[in-house]
Amino acid sequence: MSITTTIEALGHKGEGVAIIDGQRVFVPFTLPGEQVAITVDGNRGALTGVLSSAPSRIEPFCPHFGTCGGCQLQHMDAQAYAAFKTELVETALRQAGLEASVERFIIAHGAGRRRATLHARKDSAGYMQLRSHDLLNLDACPILVPALKRAPDIARALGAAIGECDISFTATNAGLDVGIRKAAKGVKAEKLVPLGNALGLARLALGGEMVLLRQQPTVSMGRSEVDLPIGSFLQATAQAEQVLSDYVLAAIGKPKSIADLFCGIGPFALRLAEIAPVHAADSDRAGIAALDKAVRHTKGLKTVTARARDLFRDPLTRFELNFDTIVLDPPRAGAQAQVKEIAASKARHVVMIACDPKSFARDAAMLVQAGFILSDLVAVDQFAWSVHIELAATFRR
Repeated sequence: MSITTTIEALGHKGEGVAIIDGQRVFVPFTLPGEQVAITVDGNRGALTGVLSSAPSRIEPFCPHFGTCGGCQLQHMDAQAYAAFKTELVETALRQAGLEASVERFIIAHGAGRRRATLHARKDSAGYMQLRSHDLLNLDACPILVPALKRAPDIARALGAAIGECDISFTATNAGLDVGIRKAAKGVKAEKLVPLGNALGLARLALGGEMVLLRQQPTVSMGRSEVDLPIGSFLQATAQAEQVLSDYVLAAIGKPKSIADLFCGIGPFALRLAEIAPVHAADSDRAGIAALDKAVRHTKGLKTVTARARDLFRDPLTRFELNFDTIVLDPPRAGAQAQVKEIAASKARHVVMIACDPKSFARDAAMLVQAGFILSDLVAVDQFAWSVHIELAATFRR
């Protein structure tokens, strides 16, 4: 049964919040102030009609929006979109006891996402539908880079050959790097070789193991070209990597030594090494090896010491942190153990990149309690039309 209600606010997942019989009900694809018709199942609402639209409502550009579970926010105009994402950051900081405002909101969608993961089955491939285990058989995804235009068709071809699996795509300088995960046991890697060749893939991996290498996938970072290891982290858009790198380079000043922690394959380390010697650490051994190789093949860099180290279990201690500047770019879980050591060290200057406002706020509060001052907080929007936001901030004692 459809009921009529008014949307009071937006939740942190971008869903409208309606109050029905004293209970909060979350309704995707709605905006504050709108009168809507919905069906209700527990605390979940499904939109059946917009009776009066918010001034900030716009027409989504993708025909799959509303069915596909990939994008949540295409119905918002630019101003409402930026305000919502900015509020995600500032709310997390307030909840951690910090009063700080986002100084700049930077759109970094660039040419689109250079990475995507599609689900494949015997007869279809695409993203999961919203709040569902049903698959949307995708013809095209307009938020991907043009080089990934073939991704749905490639995923369908692989799904037809091996059945249900997840397929990750990365657009690289050498072409498409494709990895198959969660395939049924007993899939024969050798049967995929002719298919990978026919599809023109640069590389194909199954369960993290290489099946086919026609050309080594590489990505450009600063003046370096880096071999991309299977499964290593890469920023979702090339523009976001550039924006974040520009931020880091501007924020570090003129240090004589730099630590780049959670360095990955070196998007910051390779650029920082043009300025000062860098100690780079990350748990991704293959990523560290790729960074090391890139350093050896790039002229004009200062010394880069790259070390494989699990900074969650074995952070650099307060006694090891003898660097003018520390740069951190942890995964979604944040850098609690490492930040604890930084807080207890004599370090005076930290630049932190983060992809989760809540873990960032927790870590930032630890630094502020240790006498650091948070400044130049920026939000970088690379995950277009989703509720994810990247952020960067500078801390000085």
